Amino acid sequence: MPILSTSTGLHESLALLTSQLHPDANHKEDLVFLKDVFSEKSLGYLMKIHERLNHYVKYSPTPVLHSASCLAEDVAPCKPNTYSLFLDWLDVCVILLCDWLMKAVLSAHDIVAQKKFDPVLPPLPEDLDDDIEEESVKIVRLVKNKEPLGATIRKDEATGAVIVARIMRGGAADRSGLVNVGDELREVNGHLITHKRPDEISQILSQSQGSITLKIIPAVTDEDKLRESKVFLRALFDYTPYEDKATPCQEAGLPFRKRNILQVVCQEDATWWQAKRVGDCNLRAGLIPSTQFQERVRRPLILTEVPHIVLSADITCSSVVILTTASLRRSFRLKKERQSAPAEAADPKHTEFLIYEEVTQYVPRPSERPRLIVLIGSLGARINELKQKVIAENPRRYGLAVPHTTRTRRSYEREGVEYHFISKAAFEADIQNRKFIEYGEYKDNLYGTSLESINRVLNHNKVCLLDVQPEALKTLRTAEFKPYVIFVRPRIHDGQGKSFGSSSSLSVGLTVSHMAQTPLTLICEEDLVEMSQSAERMEECYGHWVDYVLVKEDLSSAVAEIQRALERAQTDPQWVPVSWVRR
Repeated sequence: MPILSTSTGLHESLALLTSQLHPDANHKEDLVFLKDVFSEKSLGYLMKIHERLNHYVKYSPTPVLHSASCLAEDVAPCKPNTYSLFLDWLDVCVILLCDWLMKAVLSAHDIVAQKKFDPVLPPLPEDLDDDIEEESVKIVRLVKNKEPLGATIRKDEATGAVIVARIMRGGAADRSGLVNVGDELREVNGHLITHKRPDEISQILSQSQGSITLKIIPAVTDEDKLRESKVFLRALFDYTPYEDKATPCQEAGLPFRKRNILQVVCQEDATWWQAKRVGDCNLRAGLIPSTQFQERVRRPLILTEVPHIVLSADITCSSVVILTTASLRRSFRLKKERQSAPAEAADPKHTEFLIYEEVTQYVPRPSERPRLIVLIGSLGARINELKQKVIAENPRRYGLAVPHTTRTRRSYEREGVEYHFISKAAFEADIQNRKFIEYGEYKDNLYGTSLESINRVLNHNKVCLLDVQPEALKTLRTAEFKPYVIFVRPRIHDGQGKSFGSSSSLSVGLTVSHMAQTPLTLICEEDLVEMSQSAERMEECYGHWVDYVLVKEDLSSAVAEIQRALERAQTDPQWVPVSWVRR
């Protein structure tokens, strides 16, 4: 074997070793294999790199200059008195030194040359409590930026200790992996915090610059990190953490609006869940009230309100509700004398609160029936003419659910085209058998839309456009129909062209002049107020069920827009209740 000295490099040792490998008869194949491996050029290069890195571990390179930018500023203005042969070359050098990119590079060089990047941790304290072993103390240094720390703290009332209550998933503390739930904070940047209030500690953290150094007593048992949850919820109410006095930390709260999709990543706390908004680029989770907590908060408020119908977020086919409304979908839709029957008061003992609805993504398949399209609109939306126009342009693709009536058929009407004409006794029997999604009475005649008429259109592979009162959604929101709900509402302007009575998230554009054929001068201010209030009421009560809001500037553009929305509803992924896809 060759004699190696301490100064012999690793790649040199490898070369000497390779030269001494002489295959014999007994180990010929093995030695040939070793020689081929050791002779590989890439292995030699790796050995040289390893050698060079080891050299710099022992002898760290030092910069030649610490102020290259200052030197460049001193040199650039100089006008050398030399031969013309070198003037062009010197001019180029001066231009380069004065370039802002070069100045930035030299400035970065000086910053690196003058700064030590190795972390300097404070020494371990000598005055630790007797019951705390030295190895149980953890010193954590986190580089601070504009992002919050991503942790909440609480004070143990019995011991006065400051405990890490939550680690927000995706936050700075969570990404570091150095801070855990249950850890006790002793110091923040050298400040003893044992007897300080949580708000005082937050102030110390907010005033810290550069980095934050924490002295931590680790929890007795480390919490196992749970895999990120796959629970998705549709928010059915608006939430603003800064207006919620019950939230444990307003800065950690997650604001959301009705119909936002939330991904719940942690449900360990029965009161406050951690969640992210789907589509939000922020990686840090925020706190949202749990369903149980929000029900407790809202229960006293709802029970003191005027009784009203409370909408259920999960209705099955068996819970068909008969609605007694004196509304028709055709000739008398815009008649102001139309009055709905008063809603029965909901039983407070059976009140269902609109908090969250668990959803999942659903992708329509070609083999399935088309999704039911439900159109709802406030006063002045004129959705009937919009629906008729869409069907007239593509009657093979879209169809109507033909209503039933007890009135006498007129000479120009055809059975099963304009209406299904049945006797009053048969109509009342169908009511008892819950075959109608809604029905009403007009001029002593009964009118209604049946489930059978909807299924008849869908079974012919046509998209059924259904124009109903929004209360009917409680019956239609089932796995059988998977309805796609489009809300048409006007944006009303006053005489000066200002937006009138529309301030919510579902506000859309529709001028009064486009809204109806009636001249603008004939629409009084009282009607505008009624239209605006109608839209706001519908948004408040049914906005959480809406999938699309139609902007109706005029009839032709509205038809084009709704056709695009209808195509997306039958092809694109949509968020739907999990009960619609889980069998």
